[in-house]
Amino acid sequence: MPDIQSMVGEFLNILRKRKIEGSQATARQTAELLRSVISQQRVPHTNQAGALIDAVKAVGEQLIAVNPVELAVGNIVRRVLHIIREEDLSLTTAAMSGLDLLDVSDDEDDSKRSSYPAMSAAIVAAAARSTLRPPSLQTLLEGTPDSVTVPYTSSSGGDSEGKTADKSSRTRKLKHDVIETVNQLISEICTCHEQIAEQAVEHIHQNEVILTLGSSRTVLEFLCAAKEKKRSFRVFVAEGAPRYQGHLLAKELVARGLQTTLIPDSAVFAMISRVNMVIVGAHAVMANGGVIAPVGVNMVALAAQKHAVPFVVLAGSHKLCPLYPHNPEVLLNELRSPSELLDFGEFSDCLDFGAGSGSTLLHVVNPTFDYVPPKLVSLFITDTGGHNPSYMYRLIADYYSADDLVV
Repeated sequence: MPDIQSMVGEFLNILRKRKIEGSQATARQTAELLRSVISQQRVPHTNQAGALIDAVKAVGEQLIAVNPVELAVGNIVRRVLHIIREEDLSLTTAAMSGLDLLDVSDDEDDSKRSSYPAMSAAIVAAAARSTLRPPSLQTLLEGTPDSVTVPYTSSSGGDSEGKTADKSSRTRKLKHDVIETVNQLISEICTCHEQIAEQAVEHIHQNEVILTLGSSRTVLEFLCAAKEKKRSFRVFVAEGAPRYQGHLLAKELVARGLQTTLIPDSAVFAMISRVNMVIVGAHAVMANGGVIAPVGVNMVALAAQKHAVPFVVLAGSHKLCPLYPHNPEVLLNELRSPSELLDFGEFSDCLDFGAGSGSTLLHVVNPTFDYVPPKLVSLFITDTGGHNPSYMYRLIADYYSADDLVV
């Protein structure tokens, strides 16, 4: 089995050199690394969850530090920490229900035993989770009680051997359950495109005109899924300067038989009146429902609002970030190489290379991201369904623990 430190060091180099393309691949590899960290971590008999949390946090801090721009790394670290807490809580409540909660002294009669209400592990777990976050509409509809009082349980000295055995088995089961849940998380990340694409037929209708910008695999699969359902529609693709990723998307759409029109970014306002819906991908979805997306998307969102065109954002659950745009961990001013904008040879006499003073120098700024406020977003489509921007905070609260927002 490879040494975990060498695995972490290798992944740190990959993140530092930015050799991973896309949030999905980054999230999947991060989850796989943390799964290896958990599997090789030796946990004590007491505070097993704390030992796993400390190990994951130690690795997570290094991962976030080397590439803070890729928010999917921090999202997965926080998701795994939340999984550990949830599995530990589940085992605790299961152990409580496994014990006889109605257990009283042998001298008491059966009538006193029946005076305590019976509780299932699910009810105890739901009550414990309700103390961590405010109740959602789903839990209210399910009729989960706000609080559950656990009666006092007396035990004799003869139960100590059984408790020791239960503690040992619980230690082994915690790691197993956490790894199994992380495997489910990895599976969700790998299939998020398919899960989102399955909803395409509900949103794209016959003879519509769809506008998108740049290139996104999620958008590609979403549009192609609608085409496979015999929907006939046209796609306008803004080229997404300066990287011109829209050229790649347009080529893929044409190869799959979709009617595609490539337009320059400056033509978005001119063409938006012909559009029925705007569909774009996202780099990250913030806790307030705002979106960090490739540069130029905010311009498209403003054009859509001006002409009352629905603005739809596609994002897998691994892109849901429990932070806000004003948090210092969120870097909105990431800059790319100026070589994407102009040729150094033609402008070498006026470029700012940090040398000389008093001369007129050309400064080149090539931002990577735009921030789209939630008021410009009509709908989010995730692998769990469609959600309004105002509901994103609730969805994020189900995926992350408040104790892990700062890693």
